[in-house]
Amino acid sequence: MHRLTRTFAAAVAAVATLGLAACSSGSDAGTSSTAATTAATSAASSATSAAPSSDSATSAAGSSTSASSAASGPVTVTDQFGTVTVPELPADAKVVALGWSDAEMALALGVVPVAVYDWQGFGEANKGVGPWATSLFGDVTPEIITRGDQTLNYEQILALSPDLILNTRSSGDEAEYERLSEIAPTVGAPAGTAAFATAWDDQMTQVATALGKASEGETIVADVKQQIADVAAENPDFEGKTIVSASKFGDAYGAYLAGDGRFDLLADLGFVQNPAVLDLEASGFYAAVSAEQVTAFDADVAVVVPIGFTLAETEADPLLQSLTVTKDGREIIVDPAGELSGAYSAASVLSIPVVLEQLTPQLVTAVGKL
Repeated sequence: MHRLTRTFAAAVAAVATLGLAACSSGSDAGTSSTAATTAATSAASSATSAAPSSDSATSAAGSSTSASSAASGPVTVTDQFGTVTVPELPADAKVVALGWSDAEMALALGVVPVAVYDWQGFGEANKGVGPWATSLFGDVTPEIITRGDQTLNYEQILALSPDLILNTRSSGDEAEYERLSEIAPTVGAPAGTAAFATAWDDQMTQVATALGKASEGETIVADVKQQIADVAAENPDFEGKTIVSASKFGDAYGAYLAGDGRFDLLADLGFVQNPAVLDLEASGFYAAVSAEQVTAFDADVAVVVPIGFTLAETEADPLLQSLTVTKDGREIIVDPAGELSGAYSAASVLSIPVVLEQLTPQLVTAVGKL
């Protein structure tokens, strides 16, 4: 198995889901594994060497400040709604991280948000982020932003008096963006990005630029891409094998397409989309799959994420059991109660080391059965 380097570069290696349905997909708020804890700890302790001019993640997490020193002067960021000018942030800047995995991107840069939106239901015990990233908050306990029936709790956000709002992987709702911009400079997704489909590297670039840490962000992105490339190079048998990144929820199924962090990571490792999935009707980065279409999952390898089902319930699914990929032992069902499920869906620079470490050996086993 690939031994992940536990330096900052390796620890901040980078995996949106079925609209809002997958916002609660298998994200366990339990204790992180030793490997993930080690990755987060190493990222924190090595951040200074990666970015000498900035406070380390350890310093940021262990202090009461919410942001480490950034580049002097204001910065401009172009997003899907135009150009945003972010004034020079003070050392104690209050950053609110609203977008999917925005908090983890900020933490990787040594910036500790004062508030986060917990898209994946990691819970207050994990401070609204994956357990692999919780320790980077140190003694800081961020406020968890809530949402009403239709909108964010704007009054809660306003009361925080934020200096900057990050919303770089979200629905892209313009009315929401305009309301947030009335509260503080708000940075959204890059132009042309579909709802919840911001690629992890683009997201890091947006966040890093907004925080005045563009060079640090570039370093992290390069390190992440190298780590993924290393895993791909160590597993040449992945190249060209067909794969499906699937989900099971309610009475339906679905397949993730290019543009979704889960499938994109598999593609970066050398896998290709199963042709039968490409024949399905797509909606953004997702294709709904009816019971009659489940045979589209019969690829060389299938990775299935249950939403609202236990591992045992998914393993017992008669339609999945009928597939050749399942009968041959080439189906990987991601335990919704495990850390991998949350990491696979998070698509953050801090979560992908967890995915590479935990999913890669399962992929190796599956491919080995062809």
